[in-house]
Amino acid sequence: MGFTPLAGTRAPVRVWTDPYAIEPQAAKQLRNIGALKWVQGVAVMPDVHFGKGATVGSVIAMRQAVSPAAVGVDIGCGMSAVRTSLTAADLPDDLAGLRSAIEATIPVGFAQRTDPVDPRRIRGLEQAGWADFWGRFAGLDRRVAQLQTRAQRQIGTLGGGNHFIEVCLEQGGADEGRVWLMLHSGSRNIGKELAERHIAVARGLPHNADLPDRDLAVFLAGTPEMDAYRRDLFWAQEYARRNRAVMLALLCGVVREHFPQVGYDEPISCHHNYVSEESYDGVDVLVTRKGAIRAGRGDLGIIPGSMGTGSYIVRGRGNPDAYCSASHGAGRRMSRAQAKRTFSTADLAAQTAGVECRKDAGVVDEIPGAYKDITEVMAQQEDLVEVVAHLKQVVCVKG
Repeated sequence: MGFTPLAGTRAPVRVWTDPYAIEPQAAKQLRNIGALKWVQGVAVMPDVHFGKGATVGSVIAMRQAVSPAAVGVDIGCGMSAVRTSLTAADLPDDLAGLRSAIEATIPVGFAQRTDPVDPRRIRGLEQAGWADFWGRFAGLDRRVAQLQTRAQRQIGTLGGGNHFIEVCLEQGGADEGRVWLMLHSGSRNIGKELAERHIAVARGLPHNADLPDRDLAVFLAGTPEMDAYRRDLFWAQEYARRNRAVMLALLCGVVREHFPQVGYDEPISCHHNYVSEESYDGVDVLVTRKGAIRAGRGDLGIIPGSMGTGSYIVRGRGNPDAYCSASHGAGRRMSRAQAKRTFSTADLAAQTAGVECRKDAGVVDEIPGAYKDITEVMAQQEDLVEVVAHLKQVVCVKG
C-alpha cells in the first residue's frame, strides 16, 4: 500500500492507513507529535488509535531526546511464540483440560507468585544473568525500592487486559495444522510504576512548559533525568523479556506434560512498547515504538489479532520510511467502555466459537468486535512485512 503523508506537520508524519479514517483525537495527537522540535519523523501504523500523550501505533524518531509517554506505561510489552512439532491431529477434541492446566501453572490477572521464580527449576529457561539483573534493581529510581518483592513475584505472570496465552493452529501452506504456542505480556506493575514516575518528572522540566500536550514531555540527552530514565527503561525492557521467557518455558512444560513427544523450534520474541537506538540517513535517533514492532529486513515478528480472529508470524522488509517498523496488532476500534455497552456475553460466545476460552462478562471488552479487522491491517502494511505464517487460536487464556 505505501504511506500517505499527514498534512500540516513540521516533521514528516507518514501514515500506513487512510488518514481520514483516523479518529480525530488520534490525528490531533499525531500533529502535536510532528510539531515537536526534537522529532525527526513519525511513522503511523495501520492499527493506530488514541492513547495517552502519544498514539498507540506510532513510531517516533527523536534527536537527542525521548518522550516517556511515547513508550507507554507497560514498558517492554510484547509477544513471544514458538512452533511445536505437534499437529491438530494430536490435540483432543476437548481442550478445557489443557486450558485449566495452563491457568494453574501461570498466574493471570492480578495474581502473583508466592515465591519468586527459580530459573534452575524451569526446563528450557535461560540461566544466565539473573543475579546481575536483580542486582541492578538497587540502582533504579529510589521510590520503587519497596516494590522489589512484588516485582520478583510477578516474573512469570500474565497480567490482565489484552494480555493472553494461546495455543494456535497454522492455517494453510505445507504446515497446515501445525501447533504454535503464543503469549502477550509486559513488565507488569514495576514497568508501570517506573513509567509513571518518569512521565511525572518530565512534565515538570522547564523545557517542556510550552508543549501542545504536557503528556509529550521529553528528556534531553546529557541530562541526569535522561540518564535515569534510560537506566530504568532498559532494565524494565529486560524485565518484560525475561517475564515472557519464563512464561513461555512454563507453557512449553505444560504442553510437554500432555504430549511427551512434543518438540520445539527456536522461540520468536519481540517488544512493541520500547525504545531503541537506531540510525537513518546518517542521523542517530532514539526510536520509540508504542504499539509497533521492529521490522528490519529479515526480523521475525508477531502481529496478533484478537481472541477470536488469529495472528500472524511475519518477516520484516526493512522499510526505512517506517523506521523499519510494523503494527503490533489489529488495534482497538472502540474503547473498553464502549465495547461493554455494545456487546453482550452472547456476542462474545458467538465471536469466539471454536475457541476454548473465557466467555463471561469480565472479558467482553476484549471481544473481537472491539478490534479492527486484522486482515485489513495486514493488507495495509504489505510493504513493511511479509507473512510467514497465519495462525488461528484454539485455546485462549485471558487475565
